[in-house]
Amino acid sequence: MLIINELYKINNVSLEVKLINNNAKKSVSPLVMLHEGLGSVALWKDFPEKLANKLNRKIIVYSRKGMGKSSAINEPRSVNFMHVEAKHYLKYIIENYCEQEPILFGHSDGASISLIYGGLNAPIHSIIVEAPHLMVEEVTVKEISKIKLQWETSNFREKLAKYHDDVDGAFNGWCNIWLEEEFKKWNIEEYIKKINVPLFAIQGEDDQYGSLRHINLLKKLLKKNFKKLIIKNCKHSPHQEYPNLMIERLSEYLTNL
Repeated sequence: MLIINELYKINNVSLEVKLINNNAKKSVSPLVMLHEGLGSVALWKDFPEKLANKLNRKIIVYSRKGMGKSSAINEPRSVNFMHVEAKHYLKYIIENYCEQEPILFGHSDGASISLIYGGLNAPIHSIIVEAPHLMVEEVTVKEISKIKLQWETSNFREKLAKYHDDVDGAFNGWCNIWLEEEFKKWNIEEYIKKINVPLFAIQGEDDQYGSLRHINLLKKLLKKNFKKLIIKNCKHSPHQEYPNLMIERLSEYLTNL
């Protein structure tokens, strides 16, 4: 297995990228992994490598601006920050690293970005979403408020600093926009309706950051080419809580595409 870690420059922004190639054929669609709101390349831990071993396809993992080893963010995030990620940075990542139409695999905020990109009718093969957000729920705001309190009163900052060069910018950039009053109106249903590729949606039944309303709405809006997996006794990160199950189900889904 060949693993390359590099910084990819887009104008004056550097994005941390990990390329994993397990002797995959160039004709096989690569998998692009998009992390959660507080995630980074490092926070996926060894899940991408395990997935590459099972899938035998090229995997591209990257940290969004402000996260991991990517360039810091020097200004507050805007309400449409996920739209900017989809239309600008993800577009460049795909154009630079994917020889074939990719499969997008996004977790949480990364899932939402994947859905927005899918709604742009850009060339992709499929979308896999883990714990996606289609709108802002009160349960999400309450949970992020709890995380903010942990940040202020515990060693959470110290733990997170292992995964981000600018840990204050990473946390505050994510937390502050999600708690903005204006952000409560954020909604990406219009993009879901335009998705025309197969989609696999995964969520833990006990997800503390969102209800199953998101998965049910995906099913309603997509109507066809939709598959779902709801995992019992599982919270917001199935790939961390049940990695073997996730790898097996992802492999089955991609084999049958």
